[in-house]
Amino acid sequence: MKLILPVVIAAFILVGCDQQKAAIENNKEATKSAIDDQKKAVDVAAAEAQKQADADAAIAKAKIEAATAATQAQLDADKKKADAQAALEKATVDAEKK
Repeated sequence: MKLILPVVIAAFILVGCDQQKAAIENNKEATKSAIDDQKKAVDVAAAEAQKQADADAAIAKAKIEAATAATQAQLDADKKKADAQAALEKATVDAEKK
């Protein structure tokens, strides 16, 4: 009987240690899984942010190109106006000489 009692106590201690180890292992796996989920969420958010940045850049580029085209068209019109004004002034000078 005295021999059985230490064996029973040792068995309870070993079972208790195994349960603690299993709980630690489960906690480790749950932590790793949560971290993996967070990494996936970060990757998705980064991809969405990149898409938005690309769209914003395309819009900004289109606005710059439109502004450039409008300015070029205005400058071309100003150039034609200057040519017409010069032609008018030359015609006026020629008319006054006659």
